[in-house]
Amino acid sequence: MRDYDEMTAFLGQWEPYQKLIFFLLSLSILPNGFCGLSMVFVGDVPEHRCLIPGNVNISEAWRNRTIPLLKEKDQPQYSKCSRYRLELIKNLSATFPDSDSFNLSEVEQEPCLDGWDYSKEQYISTIVSEWDLVCNNDWKGPFSISVFFMGVLIGSLVSGQLSDRFGRKAVLFGTMAVQTGFGILQIFSPNWEIFCLLNFLVGMGQISNYMAAFVLGSEILGKSIRVVFATLGVCIAFAIGYMILPLVAYFIRSWWLLLFSLSLPGLLYIPLWWFIPESPRWLLIKGRTHEAEAIIRLIAKRNGVTPPAVIFTDLELKDMKAKSMQSHTIFHLVKTPNIRAITIINLLLWMILTIGYFGLSLSTPNLHGDDYWNCFFSGAVEVPAYTAACLFLQKFSRRLCLSGSLFLGGIVLFFIQLIPPNLSVFMTVLVMIGKFGTTCAFSMVYVHTAELYPTAVRNMGVGVSSMAGRLGSIISPYIFYLGIHHQFLPFILMGTLAVVSAILVLFLPETVNIPLPESIDQMQKIKG
Repeated sequence: MRDYDEMTAFLGQWEPYQKLIFFLLSLSILPNGFCGLSMVFVGDVPEHRCLIPGNVNISEAWRNRTIPLLKEKDQPQYSKCSRYRLELIKNLSATFPDSDSFNLSEVEQEPCLDGWDYSKEQYISTIVSEWDLVCNNDWKGPFSISVFFMGVLIGSLVSGQLSDRFGRKAVLFGTMAVQTGFGILQIFSPNWEIFCLLNFLVGMGQISNYMAAFVLGSEILGKSIRVVFATLGVCIAFAIGYMILPLVAYFIRSWWLLLFSLSLPGLLYIPLWWFIPESPRWLLIKGRTHEAEAIIRLIAKRNGVTPPAVIFTDLELKDMKAKSMQSHTIFHLVKTPNIRAITIINLLLWMILTIGYFGLSLSTPNLHGDDYWNCFFSGAVEVPAYTAACLFLQKFSRRLCLSGSLFLGGIVLFFIQLIPPNLSVFMTVLVMIGKFGTTCAFSMVYVHTAELYPTAVRNMGVGVSSMAGRLGSIISPYIFYLGIHHQFLPFILMGTLAVVSAILVLFLPETVNIPLPESIDQMQKIKG
């Protein structure tokens, strides 16, 4: 019995229509790059210290000494969360006009009762300065990012079911509308709680849009183009969107105007509705044979080929329908000791990889140098990473490629703490090498995971592994948040996790040049 690829082989692999779909679906991923990581700038913490109200009657000299000086990183810095008691300072100012003649070390301190004074040197405003997410509320900054990834987690859970029920195209454009619409609504957030709620909804739309485009491309494009689409097409489009983010953020320093500018381009994708078709595979499974054949004949016409008079026989349609009705539950992923061990390793691997990827992507403010250049380089390094991943997967062992990339991405992060402060550029270079290795591995793990699981549970295996990755992304903001307390701790932690996962990968079976298993019994055995 022929499969779908054999039935539609007359359409060709890399013909004009396939090129158009490849380009348009990749183009739809661009907003995911700059919207998904916009919190690097929207949620950045400006330099700040306690506000001293202008109506306080003290001299300028005493006003400058009202904020305690603390010794941090071997340099004196003004306290961010406390000040000397203003009542005492006013009395001292009247008694000792010369501020330098009095030692303030014994003067009682108080919290920032009148709010904070934020530096305008880099930003006009961020959500941190908008709602005072500092000091006792400093946990709210990372939580704002975690809420986005919680939305990503829920979106990844429901998008597949919505896509199977309502169609790939409807979910693709519906979730693009969710991402764009709620992204614009965020700028009207009256408080931090509403902002987080909208950020959750934006996260749901973002991942659902990505997954719908990925599935739609995989089902329309030919077998030989799918791997290229999954690595170079979708991933590089995401990286280009990532590189656009710091360019826009450099010229727009207000958080609400930046979010508005990044969300508005979503409206430009409306005309794509008339160019991107529904998946013929999905239509066939749903029994909408005439619609599927109409799309296939349209593709043939655009490619200049003549389709056969009968594309699908009744027997083939019945066979495809029967296969689509077969169901498996999540318990099949832990049914035998072998698949259970593979599933556990994959869950750990995906979680660690996502922590590393987003931990490094969100840690731009922790690096020395210009934040905008650092963010641009962090996105630019993904282009050669995805290209290298595509080339390595075609030439070498899946297991060794994945383990080697993880080891490279982890081991360089250990050396960051050894870089002297006056050579900070080398620290940034090491972080970018770590990002290169992690991004390579992130791209490879999709292919390796799909090849490990049998056809019967392949989609479920990749989906559950991806869910573990979403849990890692929720944790990742708190990884780079550790940099506030210890500059090198995030890199040491991410490096350790990457090296551990590189070792775990070596226990998985090799899948290169090995036929894909159809049933659980046909799966390769795990090492050891």
